[in-house]
Parts: sequence; C-alpha cells; structure tokens
Amino acid sequence: MGRHKGALTFLFAATLFTSAALLFWVEPMVAKMLLPLLGGTPSVWNTCLLFFQTMLLAGYAYALFASRRLTLARQIVAQLALLALAALTFPVSISAATAASVPRGGDPAFWLLGRLFVVAGLPFFVLAALSPLLQRWFAATRHESARDPYFLYAASNAGSLVALVGYPLAVEPLLALRRQSAVWSWVYAALALLVALCAAAAWRASARTGETGVDENTASENETGGARRPDGEKLTNARRARWVLLAFVPSSLMLGVTTYVSTDIASLPLLWVVPLSLYLVTLVVAFARRGVARRRLVERAMPGVALVFLLAYLSGATQPVWFLVAIHLLFFFVAALMCHGRLADDRPDARHLAEFYLWLAVGGALGGLFNAIVAPLVFTRVVEYPVVIVAACALIPRRASAADENRARERWLDLGYAAGLCLLSVVAALFVSRQDFDDNSKLALVVGAPLVVAYLLRHRPPRFALALGAITLGAAFYHSLDTRTLLTARNFFGTLKVTQDAGSDLRWLYHGTTIHGRQSTDLSRQCEPLSYYHRAGPLATVFDAYDARPASPNVAVVGLGTGATVAYSRAGESWTFYELNPAVLAVAEPPDYFTYLSYCTHGAPVSVVLGDARLRLAEAPPQAYGLIVLDAFSSDAIPVHLMTAEALDLYLSKLAPGGVVLFHISNRSLDLHPVVADLARSRSLACLAADDLNHTADKEPSQWVAVARGEDDLAPLLKDSRWYKLAGDPARRVWTDDYSNIVSVFKLR
Repeated sequence: MGRHKGALTFLFAATLFTSAALLFWVEPMVAKMLLPLLGGTPSVWNTCLLFFQTMLLAGYAYALFASRRLTLARQIVAQLALLALAALTFPVSISAATAASVPRGGDPAFWLLGRLFVVAGLPFFVLAALSPLLQRWFAATRHESARDPYFLYAASNAGSLVALVGYPLAVEPLLALRRQSAVWSWVYAALALLVALCAAAAWRASARTGETGVDENTASENETGGARRPDGEKLTNARRARWVLLAFVPSSLMLGVTTYVSTDIASLPLLWVVPLSLYLVTLVVAFARRGVARRRLVERAMPGVALVFLLAYLSGATQPVWFLVAIHLLFFFVAALMCHGRLADDRPDARHLAEFYLWLAVGGALGGLFNAIVAPLVFTRVVEYPVVIVAACALIPRRASAADENRARERWLDLGYAAGLCLLSVVAALFVSRQDFDDNSKLALVVGAPLVVAYLLRHRPPRFALALGAITLGAAFYHSLDTRTLLTARNFFGTLKVTQDAGSDLRWLYHGTTIHGRQSTDLSRQCEPLSYYHRAGPLATVFDAYDARPASPNVAVVGLGTGATVAYSRAGESWTFYELNPAVLAVAEPPDYFTYLSYCTHGAPVSVVLGDARLRLAEAPPQAYGLIVLDAFSSDAIPVHLMTAEALDLYLSKLAPGGVVLFHISNRSLDLHPVVADLARSRSLACLAADDLNHTADKEPSQWVAVARGEDDLAPLLKDSRWYKLAGDPARRVWTDDYSNIVSVFKLR
C-alpha cells in the first residue's frame, strides 16, 4: 500500500511538474518570437506577462467552476477534450501575416495581446487550468496527504522554475525557435498521457469510496481528515481581499524590477527570466512544508534589506551595474518571499483550494495590468515601482507588542512621522545644494540620515512604509534641484525626459537613465553635434570619409534621438531615419526642445520612418544607402535582434557597393566589440573599431565599429590613429536570431 501511495504521489507531482514546465517554457519562447516585431523593447515582456497572468486567471476560474459544478467524470472528459483541442493549434509560431500586421504608430500593447491570444492563448489556458484541477483530483484520492495537497503547488512551481532557468541556459542556445516549438509539442503529447493516468487514478479512488463528484460543498472525509476546519469552512471577503493584495505586490514588483533590469542592460529572455525565476522560488519555498521559522526570519530581515535597497535606489546611481541589479533582485526576493509566506500561512483547507488559487491569480493579473497597461497611461514617470516598494514594506507583519488600542492616535502619528521625514529630506536637500560637499556626503544627509530614522519605526509597518514613501519624495526633490525638467513622456516603449541644465545652455534627452543626446540652446551652436556625435569624435571621421567618396547620396540612420547626426548632412544627400518610438519623433521633430531636424539639415531632404528598423528597412530598395548608421545600441537595453547575422545580411542587402555599416556600441554594461567582430568575420567583412573614451563638457565617451565589404572601403579611417582593426574569434558562436549570449559580453568592472 505504501509503495502504491508513493507511486500515486510521484505520478501527480510529475504531471504537475511537466505541465508547469510547458507553461513557463512557452512564455519566453513566444516572447522571443514576437520581440523583433516590436523593436526589442522591455515592454514586450511585461505585456506578455500580463497576457499569461490573465490566461492563468482564466484557467483558474475555469478550474473553480469545474470543481464546483462538474462531477469528477465530467471534469476528466472536459479536460482531456481541451487538451486535444489545444493541440490543433500547434505548432506555436508567428505567421507572415502576423509580422505584416504590426502597427507602425501608437501603442501596440493591445495588438500584442491579440497576437498572443491567437498564437498561444488556448494551450496556455488549458495548461493553467491543470494545476488546480490536478490538485483537486489528488484530494479525491485516499492518499494520506490528500487533505492538504498544497505541497503539490511546490512541485508545480519547481517545474516552472526548471523551465525558466533551462530556457536561456539550454533550450535557447541549443535549439532554433522552430525546433523549440516542435520539441514543446512532443512534450505536450507526453503530458496528455500523464493527465490521463492521473484521471484514471482519481476515478478509481473515488469509485472505491463512492465519491464521483469533487465538489467544494461536499468534501469527503479524506479531504479534511474526518473533521472540518472551523477557520477554513467560510471565506470572508476581507480574507479574499488580503489574498489578492498579497499576490498583487510580488507580481507588480516582479514587473518593476524586470523593467529596471531590461532597460539598463538588455531586452532578452535571459534577463527577463531571472526575476520570474526568483518569483517562482519564493512560491516553492513558501508553500514547502516546515517553513514557518524561515518565514519569520525573512520578515525580520525585510526592513534592513529595504533600507539598503532604497539607499542605492534613491541615490540615482548607475554603476556598478552588477551591484545595483543584485540589490534590486535581493529586495524583490525578500519582499516576494514575505508576501508568499503570508499567503501560505493563510491558505484554506482543500475544499477551497481552487478558489484560493483563483484569488492568487486575480492579484497576479492585477499586478500585471497595473504595470503594463495602467501605469504607462496614467503616469509620465516610473511611479509604480516605488509605490509598490512602499506597499511591500507596509505588508510586513506587525508584532503583537507593537499594537496600540488608540488606533486613531497612532494613525495621526504615522502621518506625522512621514511628514517630518519628508520635511527633513527637503531641508537637507536645500542645505547641501548651497554647500561644496561631494556627492556621497550630500546623499548621506538627504537620504541616508532620514532612512536611519525610518528604520527605528520598523516595528510599526504602516509608519515605516509611510516614512519610506516620504523619504522617496524628498529624494525626488533633491534630484530636481540640479536640472529643470521640460518634458516627460511615457508610452509602451519607455520613458523620455528632456531636461535643461541649471546655469548652462545644454539641453538633454534621456531614455530612462540613459543619455540619448544633447544640444546647446545657444543659437550660434545649435547645429553643433554634441555628446556621442561630437566633431572631435570618431563619427566625424566616418562622415569625412563618406563625404570624400560617397558610395550613394543616401544615408540611413537607425535611431533618431535628438537628430544630432543630421548635423553632418550636406546638400545633395538624402537622409532617412528609422525610429521605433513615436514619442522620440514628437520630441525631436518640432523645434520646441531640439532643433537639429528643423534647422540643421543643410538642404538635405530628411524623412523619418516609424517602426522596427528590421521590418521597415526591409522595405527599402536594394543597395540604396552609401552609409547605414546603427545608433540603436547606445541605450543600455540593446535590441539584440538588430545585431544578429540575419540583421547584418539585411544591412548588406541595402548597402551600395563601397558603402559602410557603422555600429554605435557605447554601453555602460556590455562590451559589444566581439559581437560585431564575429558578425563581420562570419561574412568575410573588413572591420575597424574606435574607442574615444575622452570626456569633456560637450562630449560623451563613445565607441564605434565600422564594417564594410573590403578594406579599401575603410581605408580613410585607418589614417586616424583612433581606428584599429578588429578581428573576430572563430571559437565564439556568432549571434543569430535564435542565439545570443549576453553573459559573455558583460563588462566585469
């Protein structure tokens, strides 16, 4: 009997493991298929997560309906039928019609949601419903663990975790996307067999006990251990709302930290799956048995971790990247583990299992909706991330000794402490702005000292959270003193900000924390290219060489920015910019903020084509351009699909004989020299690089790589000592649409 019960446990655990693995394998696979269609923006992943969370909610809602309204036999028939129906939509792939339907302007979030539904909606729905249904079927058996089947939730999340970690480490490097889809389909077929075996086991067990219906209102004795748990019989709305909130915060935090990591490093599945994997780890740990002591330790550590994290976050630091990413992920992990631990402690008995998972899915979907759809529409800045950070701190369980019967008085004190700390930060900011302190000393006074005071309030979480929120506002005020913000704009593609330096004539364009260009407001210098494009930098050498013997009078620039490169235009040339983000065009085209496009074209006609560069450049005539400048990599979140072998083949097909493809590869986090060098070697191309690391008041350090069909086409550049030959390594694998290795190009310093 013991061996039979062990086999039964293994069968259900293996089925849940496989189901979850398929579920979380298809997520990065489909996102990777769709990513190039929308320019590689991090919002693609956040929107994908929103879709998957919504379909998870739909699957859990169906599972709740089935467990309450359908007999076990009907549940089995319906689920097997759905598994077969979903298989008719295979293989999971992106059709040519889908690629052609990408919108050129506006917010593509709803288009993306629609495409996701067509491509993967039904399989994901069916797989999502399996987890709660299988656990309900297990609860109908005579197994000794049937009365508390939540340990199977850990098995399910373990499968999800293995799939997510395995995708970038094994699946993505070894299998092309088409092959991935085929293997996924075969594993899906194996899952269908496992589900049939689980159904047979549940049916046999229920037949022996005479219980052929799995109904939450008619739980059998083996589900409750022969007695009803008083706290689990009735669910209050307050308890349901608490479940939603505790699920909402980790979900929103996960998307917030994902946006941070993928905006400041690169937008690709390897980095996307790290926060999601940590999210799943917290679920596995929280719902594992004998985890109460561990959860208490996490709750005690949460205020200290929050303090260190906010000190780094509010400082506005951008280096060192590895530390900043690590501290963001650490806070997210601790906060998610705390919230999921509270959910595990408050889980109901097995008869309410399906509804419990439904409310968790509601919270997760609301977190995705808040970050992916609501926040970009409502906020012009990334406000949702700090708001949910504060909310997470408010959810720290309060110790009983910290309770006070005079609740009204305590609430007023909460607000008073918060107001006082905000005032302290503002006064400190005004003080240090008039002093000749170094930046670290200023931050210690404006942020560090108030955070230490806030830490003393940690025993009352609402007060602690409000204090942190107040300090966040004070820090924002401090950062606003040095610059005047002229414009903030936010859409699906990110956040843009135009600022004016206090006491100078320089105007800046930022995408997130990355500089995308600057211009002088002095009329005598308005057509002077600054920042990465300075006339003392390598770009000027390239245009001097191009002007000396143009292969074609047409120039293509991928990435508009402020439009500074057009300052190198000459009469008789024709310039085409390819820009993904309509908000960038709205900033650069009218002369309200930057005037390069308005007054610095030197009579050359200039056009701007909206949309992903690979899709739109493919529409250009063959051999149309004498110079193609790829200026889409200076943002730290590089669009990987623009620097693959397939992308290079496209550029070469549009490049006139004797022409040059120029990569701008300045990046805080990644060294892209070997990537471009390997691409050039794979196509037997000449390759030169220039690293101008000098920084002046008007010039940013910049790095460029020029690629051409022959060395003669690059001969003028070799006259400048800054340019040197760059050779690829035959031992390295060339990046393609199916393969990239971001880890290999991380800067270690």
